[in-house]
Amino acid sequence: MNAANQRPDLIDALRKAREQLPGDPAFGDPLSVSGPGGARAVARAADRIVGDTPSAAREIGFGALQIWQAMLERVGRGKGSEEVTVMFTDLVAFSKWSLSAGDGATLELLRGVAKAIEPPIADRGGHVVKRMGDGVMAVFDSPDRAVGAAIQAKRNLEKVEVGGYTPRMRVGLHTGSPREIGGDWLGVDVTIAARVMEAGGNGHTMLSEATLDALRPETLAQLGMGVKPYRRSFFAAPMSGVPEDLRIFRLSRG
Repeated sequence: MNAANQRPDLIDALRKAREQLPGDPAFGDPLSVSGPGGARAVARAADRIVGDTPSAAREIGFGALQIWQAMLERVGRGKGSEEVTVMFTDLVAFSKWSLSAGDGATLELLRGVAKAIEPPIADRGGHVVKRMGDGVMAVFDSPDRAVGAAIQAKRNLEKVEVGGYTPRMRVGLHTGSPREIGGDWLGVDVTIAARVMEAGGNGHTMLSEATLDALRPETLAQLGMGVKPYRRSFFAAPMSGVPEDLRIFRLSRG
């Protein structure tokens, strides 16, 4: 039985089967099981029981939780009553640099990054929900202030340098109605914001169409910025856990 549980071909088949199920087929990754509450809390408990080693039992369990999460979203339990703009940030190729730089330089860099990006978030009414190593998740009650914070944070980051290395950061912004539970924010809109960030490649600031539509008409002009449609590479894997018609835009200097 244990041998079958560890069979790579069986695990791969179950992962492919999860792509046909409702909900996010990436459910169970570190991002999707972060934060308290609901299916994620059960997922973390399951992860502790079965461990993080790939196995058939793990995929079956997360498949069931994936469906449960999708059902909660459909009946509104994953939606909040207020619209917010969710921001995710991430340093490009940070892990590779950190391996060669060492712990001391890594800690120095992360402190410099925090001092660069967190004040613009707080100054514009944003709230850092959690820090995730080299990135943060934050929420704003205004998409305009969220965009302003992203721009200022990246400008501040240009002044951060450790041992001749200056980090690059990608940012993703999405506006929706996630649900706030125990100080965390959960729901499909959070997943979308994370996927929008992932589209930022080597250090771009990306907006979902929902965020772009929610901006005041004059905001981008006042910030000296414009937008360009994001076109996914033909060879890029499709985004998981997001609507098929999701449109993303890249912020550019106007």
